[in-house]
Amino acid sequence: MQTENSKADLDKQDQEILALLKDYPKPQASAAYFDQALVRATHEGSRRQRNHWLMTGFGSAIAAGLALWLIGGFFLTPPDLPLVDPSIPGITMTLEEPRTINLVFASAEALDAATLTVRLPPGIEMSGFPGQREVTWETSLKTGKNLLPLKLIATSPVGGEIFATLKHDDRGRTFRLRVDIS
Repeated sequence: MQTENSKADLDKQDQEILALLKDYPKPQASAAYFDQALVRATHEGSRRQRNHWLMTGFGSAIAAGLALWLIGGFFLTPPDLPLVDPSIPGITMTLEEPRTINLVFASAEALDAATLTVRLPPGIEMSGFPGQREVTWETSLKTGKNLLPLKLIATSPVGGEIFATLKHDDRGRTFRLRVDIS
């Protein structure tokens, strides 16, 4: 019951206030006021539109950069880093630390005056031949297994493949060894 009475009292008070306000003069807006309001409204709209297009362009540039980064990371291989073939045996060397590796050549018969060529990747040197990427010499092989120890030094962290080619008369064979640097 009290709430109905208080609502009626408020409605009555509102009507009395409105009746009193009717007697007061209403201020009239000048023509300059409307012109100024229109200028502000159009200026706000153009600023928002400019900011919208700026953010759209910025977002598009980020999306394009991300797409290029993904494509470059997944589909392109840097030219200095060849694809690793798991069928090629490999070794891991430490930078600037000499390491002896043993190449084993098996021969069904004795070979006199066989030519052996060792080609090294950039950043790998053979002890006693600094700066040379290819070393060739003549040797003889006995029947069975022939061991050739090579003392190598990694001078850069790149790594690569060592190719050892054995030739005798008109026959030849190339052996590959992958070298990783840690």
